[in-house]
This record gives sequence, C-alpha cells and structure tokens, in this order.
Amino acid sequence: MDVIDAIGNTPLIELKRVAAGLPVKVFIKCEHQNPGGSVKDRTARAIVLDAEERGLLKPGSTMIEGTAGNTGVGLALLAGARGYRLICVLPEKMAIDKRIALRQLGSEVIITPNGPLTAPHNFRTLAARLAEENGWFLTNQFFNPANLGAHYGTAKYKGTGEEILEQVAQAGYEQPGAFVCSSGTGGTISGAGRRMKEKSPSIKVVLADPQGSSIESWVNTGVLGPDGPSMIEGIGSGSIPGNLQRQWLDGAETVSDAEAFAMVERLVKEEGLTVGGSTGVNVVAALRVAARGGLAGPVVTVAADQWDRYKSTVWMKAWMDREAATVTVQDKEGNKL
Repeated sequence: MDVIDAIGNTPLIELKRVAAGLPVKVFIKCEHQNPGGSVKDRTARAIVLDAEERGLLKPGSTMIEGTAGNTGVGLALLAGARGYRLICVLPEKMAIDKRIALRQLGSEVIITPNGPLTAPHNFRTLAARLAEENGWFLTNQFFNPANLGAHYGTAKYKGTGEEILEQVAQAGYEQPGAFVCSSGTGGTISGAGRRMKEKSPSIKVVLADPQGSSIESWVNTGVLGPDGPSMIEGIGSGSIPGNLQRQWLDGAETVSDAEAFAMVERLVKEEGLTVGGSTGVNVVAALRVAARGGLAGPVVTVAADQWDRYKSTVWMKAWMDREAATVTVQDKEGNKL
C-alpha cells in the first residue's frame, strides 16, 4: 500500500445539532479526511491512474493543471510518490495557504491574474497552452472523464457514490433521499449523482451553488444566469465545465457567502468539523432540502475540504479577530487582566 490506497473510504456522519428538528436526518461525507485534505484527492488518483494505464504518464513525466488549489494538492501528493514533475497554475484570488501547501509538496506554482476563460491569462487557458507548447500532460480536471469515474467508481476503486449508498444502508436506510453537493468541475455531483440515480431514480440530486455563480440558473432553467463575485473558493462558475452533467440533476440552490461562512462556524463549534467555505454552501443547501421533507431517506452532503487552506482569507481573519476579542486573560489569582 502507498498514499494512493489511503484515498477514499471516508466516514459518513450525522449532523446532529445543525440539522436538529428537521423532517429527515442529514449526513455528511467527510472528504476533508482524505490524505490531501479534500475530495479532490479522488480526482487526482483517478486522473493519474488513467493516464498511466494509457501511457500518457511515464517516469519523469511533467503534469500541469489549472486548479483552485485542492486538485493540485492531490496531484502533488501522487506526483511526489510516483516520480512526476507537477506544475500548478492558480488564479491570484486563491488563498496563499494553498500556494504554500503546493510548494511544500514539491509542486511548481504559477500565479496568473483572474480572468474569464477567453482571456489568455485565465488559469485554465494558460495551463492548456503551456501543456501544448511543452508536450506536458494536461490533467484537465474540468473535462477529463476520469474525474467522473473517481466518484462513479472504477474497476479498482469504489466511487464516492457507491460508498455513500453502502454507508447509508449501514445506517439503516434503504437509500438516501437526496444528495446535495456543489460543483467546481462537476465531477463529484455528476459522478456520484449518476451512481445514485442508477440505484434509484427517486433519489434527488441537488446542486449547491455559491452567490455569483451562473450554474444554479442553468440547472433550473437551462440558461446561464449572470456571473458575479463570491468569496467562496473552488466552486461555482460563469461557464459550464464538461464534467457537469445536467441530466443527473433535479435542481439547484443558491447560497450566499454570509450563509456559508456562518454555517462553517456552526460546523466547527457544534459538529467538530474543521471545514472550508464550500462545505458551508453544501450544508446550507442540504438543510433547505431536508426542511422541505417528502424524501425517501436522509439527505447526504459532502465536507469538501479542510479549513486550514483558508487561514489567510479575509473571512477567516475576521472570524479569528472576533474570537480573539472574546478571550479573557486572568492572572494566577483569577483577576481579569
């Protein structure tokens, strides 16, 4: 065994406090407990193994990926363990914590200005151009079908969807009532959602979308909505990634930054889950779906990544400042200082 075999098989736990009093229970798949700290470890494993099997990666090969950070971390773990060079292209808006993690894991990092896909400096566009110019392997998480396979399942590894079905059954339910998940590349919600729909078409698959993203409108109406700002990293988009497959989705919910960050604080304090902003989006949307009732089982969502990737961000610093202001310092006699 090596690090590649430590990915997946993450716990499924009940949210007992934040979901108290709802018509159905809410469970969360703890993908933040993967070796690289996020659900994207599964994507990295699937892409690397698929490329090796197809002869696209050989000892000493160079991989390049346009990433918000988490897929890059997963790829860096495997690149180091399997002897590949990795270059990650990140948009400048991403947390510096992710840049540091990538460098510590041995990845080369290119920071590029934020911009739409049509801009030559867009992180995905730049990664594709550099791959073509230099003969490097473009991992291409947004369109690589191996990403979907990571969550649907492969001949060697169970996917996220299969694990959820098994764990829900172990908890005493015939099936989930709904699966609620955000989309960065579309791999998790489409791959796991397809697997669940094949088990039972009555399982609802609902996209959780951050404010400013166009995808909620596309899922619900077929037309992209307006694109706007959000402080949530790694999910939502103004365009549709190739791995997001609308035929497996039943609807979508938009979640504001304020709702998401407030939920992150609750998850830390009330559930003991140290997670990032996208998990806040997932849980807020999951609670809405659960509150409506009428489901054939519990709602399942995903803890996408760890909070330590965001310690430098504006919202995390504001939270830390608020908590620091409540700390009481006493001398040894118990007098407040």
